[in-house]
Amino acid sequence: MTISSAPLRSPKLVPKKTPGWKTFVSRLFQLPWTWRITLGYLTVMLFIPIAAMFQKASTKTPAEFWAIATSPIALDTYNVTFVTALMTAFINGVFGTLIAWVLVRYNFPLKRLIDASVDLPFALPTSVAGLTLATVYSDNGWIGSLLAPLGIKVSFTRLGVTVAMIFISLPFIVRTVQPVLQEMEKEIEEAAWCMGASQWQTFWKVILPPLFPTILTGVALGFSRAVGEYGSTVIISSNTPFKDLIAPVLIFQRLEQYDYAGATVIGLVLLLISLLMLLAINFLQAWGRRYDTK
Repeated sequence: MTISSAPLRSPKLVPKKTPGWKTFVSRLFQLPWTWRITLGYLTVMLFIPIAAMFQKASTKTPAEFWAIATSPIALDTYNVTFVTALMTAFINGVFGTLIAWVLVRYNFPLKRLIDASVDLPFALPTSVAGLTLATVYSDNGWIGSLLAPLGIKVSFTRLGVTVAMIFISLPFIVRTVQPVLQEMEKEIEEAAWCMGASQWQTFWKVILPPLFPTILTGVALGFSRAVGEYGSTVIISSNTPFKDLIAPVLIFQRLEQYDYAGATVIGLVLLLISLLMLLAINFLQAWGRRYDTK
């Protein structure tokens, strides 16, 4: 038997071809039509505008971007916008839950009318809401005239911005909490009462834990709505820098000065800060859902 003296050749390693964009497109068209419509809609209405915002902001150098984003007037508008929006969201979290509780658990005259009026900020143009609030809370208005002797001024102050944000974000909390309250079994509360729990103990230990994630969802929605509000706040506030100027109004002022890149930088900062705060609220929601697994 002869053994060949030819050297052994190692097999050639053929590099794997990474799928190109044509393969990606072909796979995309293999998806169900519901997926294709969803991706197309999100691309046109969400992804492309956000990408355009990043592209416009990238026309500024990092140093210029940082100078615009951290300018004294910008930092003050961030404070007015986000602190006020977060405060109003938590205020509505308390009173919106209380309103939802009354609408679900009690029957009273004109209940349907009051229930329908909760949705009024949804249908009312924000400019009309701002004009109405500015009139009512002015020094000679129905409510402002009662607060003026106490030295409390609402219209054309930061307090007026707070009132406007509360008004436009209230329905989000009520309409988020209300369906969950309707589905909660009242027998659980009655069982807690039979075991000697007071009404406060029943609410704190029986009702609130499963309701807490839903309340946080409404708070997140109300916060998002308040941060982006423009129409009502621009009328009820004086729009004075370092006093009650909010970030959306500052963006509009930059646009009036044809500073499109500067307006985009401030808008991008608003987007990133809002995203971080919403992620924090979602984390609290996940933390609150631990009651569902027990």
